[in-house]
Amino acid sequence: MSTRKRRPLRSLVTLFVAIIAAVTALVIGNLTQGASYVPSLALDLQGGTQLILTPTSTEADDRQITEEDITQAISIIRNRIDASGVAESEITSMGQDNIVVSIPGTPSQETLDLIRSSSQMNFRPVLQIAAAQAAAPSAAPAVTAQSGATGAQSGEAPQSAEVAQSGDQPQSTKLTSTALDEASAMQLADTNGDGALSADPASSPENASDLAWVTEQALFDFYTLDCAAGDSAKRREGPADKPFAACDDSGAIKYLLGPVSVAGANLDSANAGQITNSTGQTTGQWGVDLQFDKTGTQQFADSSKILYSFQTQDAQGQSFFGKPDRNHFAVVLDGVVITAPSMNAIISDGRAQISGNFTAKSATALANQLNFGSLPLNFEVQSEQRISATLGSDHLEKGLLAGAIGLLLVICYLIWQYRGLSIISAGSLILAAGLTYLTIAILSWTLGYRLSLAGVAGLIMAVGVTADSFIVYFERVRDEVRDGRPLVAAVDEGWDRAKRTILVSDAVNIVAAVVLYLLAVGGVQGFAFTLGVTTLIDLVVIFLFTHPMMKLLIRTRFFGQGHPLSGLDPEHLGAKSGLVYAGRGRVAVRAPLAQAAGEDALPEGEGSSIAQRRRAARLAAKAEAPAPSGLESNADTDGDK
Repeated sequence: MSTRKRRPLRSLVTLFVAIIAAVTALVIGNLTQGASYVPSLALDLQGGTQLILTPTSTEADDRQITEEDITQAISIIRNRIDASGVAESEITSMGQDNIVVSIPGTPSQETLDLIRSSSQMNFRPVLQIAAAQAAAPSAAPAVTAQSGATGAQSGEAPQSAEVAQSGDQPQSTKLTSTALDEASAMQLADTNGDGALSADPASSPENASDLAWVTEQALFDFYTLDCAAGDSAKRREGPADKPFAACDDSGAIKYLLGPVSVAGANLDSANAGQITNSTGQTTGQWGVDLQFDKTGTQQFADSSKILYSFQTQDAQGQSFFGKPDRNHFAVVLDGVVITAPSMNAIISDGRAQISGNFTAKSATALANQLNFGSLPLNFEVQSEQRISATLGSDHLEKGLLAGAIGLLLVICYLIWQYRGLSIISAGSLILAAGLTYLTIAILSWTLGYRLSLAGVAGLIMAVGVTADSFIVYFERVRDEVRDGRPLVAAVDEGWDRAKRTILVSDAVNIVAAVVLYLLAVGGVQGFAFTLGVTTLIDLVVIFLFTHPMMKLLIRTRFFGQGHPLSGLDPEHLGAKSGLVYAGRGRVAVRAPLAQAAGEDALPEGEGSSIAQRRRAARLAAKAEAPAPSGLESNADTDGDK
């Protein structure tokens, strides 16, 4: 088989192998994890659970809740729900004091607890760090006194202050970045070999950074912590007075942390800005400025003094940190370490600055996390109830029926307009519909995506998007046939011209879907998501199915010879006259047109297709046919026949 013949088959095989793999994965997911073959439905189609929450201050003075607090609380709850894998939820404020949270379906108890709890952010000293990949020394952020602020010590960081490698931990408690099974973790964590894990320190710790907090239970938790697991497995913070194992937000690094040294509620503000030097000039680098309240100032001063003390002198008298892991402190938000900078100064006035390889965007993102995380609010549940679907299954059935009718009408139009080519277009539309259903079902299983009525509208719109690609392709091919190209050459040339138009059109749809998804909320996001997914599926179908099938069918007798019902009949399309390339540098008039005009034509088989030669034969037969007898008698008016 030639290479040209193998290419279409290779594309088709690739597509169907991918489909089989996706179906197999969904079946295995159904058998092992309970994945549903039916996509999950959103709040408007299925109903769900509604909670009305009233934020209350956690501060001693019971300050008044502001509108800004409510806005920040809504943002925190939305981030939590999205992280738990629940999509298409609705979170709004009701009046000035309440927050209404509506979740589709029946949420798990873990999700409900996550919504009810306050946003907890704490500062903990780092006891050990285990990195999946060694970080460059300059990449780790550092904490210094703010420019112009007073501190016991400040200035340039020691040369090796940001090296994150352990060197003082006994071999029996050396930490690893990979998760271990419970048996292996038990063997390593049980340092005294008594077969039981102790959660009590071996000696009385002097402070939160004391290695006495590295208990057998803490080691076991650290060894078994899998940072590659989902967010729901990582967003759990232990008691404030106990050690705690946590991952960073990227899942690349995990930490063994001491008890809480400063509560997040004691952080007054965090602001991103450019770092200034001692003369007040900006350095062009970005950082995050922290300001603690009175209690937090004292706690942070004590903690910074301890962390900064982990330094020593080398042979030349230069300062460096011999215990770099313990020089860091971690900011833990909802059980995840969002940053773990080193301490490069003793901060006695509560004004600290986190510096590092920040950009304006990353510094602002960290400042927002610190501000939102330190929001001193608890949530009291005023009511919790089941709510019915706002639209219901009837609307879903009508939406799907409208989509099916639209699909049928499009297929009928394609049959009327393109005849035999409708086999390819109808097959492509059916394949696209199947791929879309399979994709939505897999996304519902893996990402928690839920299909709303707006999403159904996006799916219906996809029928037109996909049909538009076929029409562009077919019309390009037919244009080439009208210009007199042989059918095989017309398919190749038409595809070269059509695919650029299809790519540009679908690229515009994808950009529009992405922008709409990022800027919108709720049901509009569902519409944008399905529009983007179906547009990508359109590209897959047109490149891996429609065009390869066209290449294969054009080699058959029905399509390749331009049968009148094939949709590619040159006579029906009105092929133009002109010259064709006859090979070996020869150019001649097209055979059927030349014969009809009584001119010399190319020899049979040269420069013309079978369909063109058949058309020439029909024209010649008409020219040679005798006139009807009735016409002859009418013409003999003088009787001298």
